[in-house]
Amino acid sequence: MTDAFNVAFRIPNLFRRFFAEGAFSQAFVPALAATRAERGDEATRQLVNHVASILSAALLCLCVIGVAGAPVLVWLMASGLKTDPRGFEAAVFMTRWMFPYIAFMSLVALSAGILNTWRRFAVPAATPVLLNLAMIGAAWLGAPLFLRWGIEPIYALAAGVMLGGVLQLGLQIPALLKLGVLPRPTLAIGGLRRAVADSGTRRVLSLMAPALLGVGVAQLSLIVNTQIASHLAAGSVSWITYADRLMEFPTAMLGVALGVVLMPQLAAARAAADAVQYSDLLDWGLRLVVLLAAPCAVALLTFATPLVSTLFHYGAFTARDVTQTALALKGWGAGLLGLIAIKVLAPGYFAQMDTRTPVKIALVVLVLTQVFNWLLVPHLQHAALTLSIGLGALINAAWLGVGLYRRGSYQPRPGWLVFSAQVFAACALLTVFLLWTAGKWDWVGLRGQPWQRIGLMAAVVVAAMALYAGALLAAGLRLRQFLRR
Repeated sequence: MTDAFNVAFRIPNLFRRFFAEGAFSQAFVPALAATRAERGDEATRQLVNHVASILSAALLCLCVIGVAGAPVLVWLMASGLKTDPRGFEAAVFMTRWMFPYIAFMSLVALSAGILNTWRRFAVPAATPVLLNLAMIGAAWLGAPLFLRWGIEPIYALAAGVMLGGVLQLGLQIPALLKLGVLPRPTLAIGGLRRAVADSGTRRVLSLMAPALLGVGVAQLSLIVNTQIASHLAAGSVSWITYADRLMEFPTAMLGVALGVVLMPQLAAARAAADAVQYSDLLDWGLRLVVLLAAPCAVALLTFATPLVSTLFHYGAFTARDVTQTALALKGWGAGLLGLIAIKVLAPGYFAQMDTRTPVKIALVVLVLTQVFNWLLVPHLQHAALTLSIGLGALINAAWLGVGLYRRGSYQPRPGWLVFSAQVFAACALLTVFLLWTAGKWDWVGLRGQPWQRIGLMAAVVVAAMALYAGALLAAGLRLRQFLRR
């Protein structure tokens, strides 16, 4: 049933990549920033209203089709669930209930793009917390209540997802009202015609076309991997999902945050024809990626079992689940630098309104990822699926970086060799420490003493942070250099 929920939740998340922070944001944010820089706030508000109208109409049609076609979508995503009709039917049911989540998240992405363009980053950054709180509340309070009512408890999580979508959209509205840029969409035929006729809207739509292809390529890889996982051992989809939660933590904290901040800044530098500022912003972002993502990758590779044990090893989550999730997590760790670097490098193309080049690269990487799957899945099973995406991300990031360098958009500032050596030395010391702590205690065996295990984890994390920062300082790196106005 957990596999069924994870498959059902991936379906709206897949489409969200198209209509929310994926293709839509890649096209909307640069166009919005350029319109504000070139034509002022009033024209920008008009563009917001037109884009909101077209987006609302598209989402309405998509939700109707998605709810009606849920059985087909579930089969395309994970046909292996058909071996257990109960799990397949549950996935279809939850897909229908959660599909409107796409609409909420797409409107949240529209609102976040507006707020980020006005350099209001706090509200969009805090918004995802509400989904997490809603899902925690649904699991903690809703599931026992559903069980008492004779309803499958996993359905409580589907209700939590929908509640989270409502809360996230509601949080944006006061901030938009305060700025006077609350979107006012219309579904009237005349209003939609005017929206399509607007030059700014057409710019967004023209940029979205290749961006949709690029996001589609990335999501196709996810569909293929989920499909493969559904045919492996029961629980494979869930093991990958739990590992994905830990991978998403540094990816969101570093990659998404940097991408969100850099996109409007890069677009503004591009509009001002300031090539030096453009390159410096990319250099600053890449150095932060190396500085902060490298130790995270080390932790996922060397400290996977303690992390998974402390966070998930309770209730029905067994020691075998710990082992299998840790294996998947190590696959993510191998490619974490690439996964985060893409979030910085891709905006370097999007801010130039070039959405085609990242798509071409993504197409080649998709093929390579499936080649890795073909070679590795027979030997590593579900862990191969995360490792193949990680390896593909490293290739993707390197290709994007070389492309920006060759076109002259990015010129590395002096000091990279020394900086890389400093980070490498600190990571080597961190590796030794984490390997020692991973073997010092029986993290799985401490299941009966959860608070002792949590306390140990907290102590190790604090000590690892202090060790890494101290090693950097001892190597001569000054962290204040990364502060920018």
